[in-house]
Amino acid sequence: MAKKKSARWHTVYSIICTVIEEAGIAALFLWLMPLFGIVIPLWVVILVLAGFIVFSYFMYRIGHPTILYEAVNSPESIIGSTGIVERALNPVGYVRVCGELWQASGTDENMERGEEVIVASIDGLKLTVVRKSRSVNEQLH
Repeated sequence: MAKKKSARWHTVYSIICTVIEEAGIAALFLWLMPLFGIVIPLWVVILVLAGFIVFSYFMYRIGHPTILYEAVNSPESIIGSTGIVERALNPVGYVRVCGELWQASGTDENMERGEEVIVASIDGLKLTVVRKSRSVNEQLH
């Protein structure tokens, strides 16, 4: 339900913004430019406004799904995933988790390339990992 409400709000917000932008463009062509002696025919103003509406519609169609996209694979979702050490964690190195290379540090002593690890936590773009051989209870303490 929250997604539908968010989608509805985004649509209303987009329409309001487009109307305000259209009013600004109309004011520019019909009020401000004539102050400087530049007179644009009304049909050109209407054509420009129609073109902007078409442009706004296509930008809405392109951007709307992206804004409402709820990341299924958010960084936090990899906690508990298994990975492989790519560059030794001594104390910081790199691990490959879910096909992506991440900077990581280990809770254990040095971990060598090729060892299997489990993601224990994430801080920004840096993972904390533990050896796969350790139990879940050990990871938490």
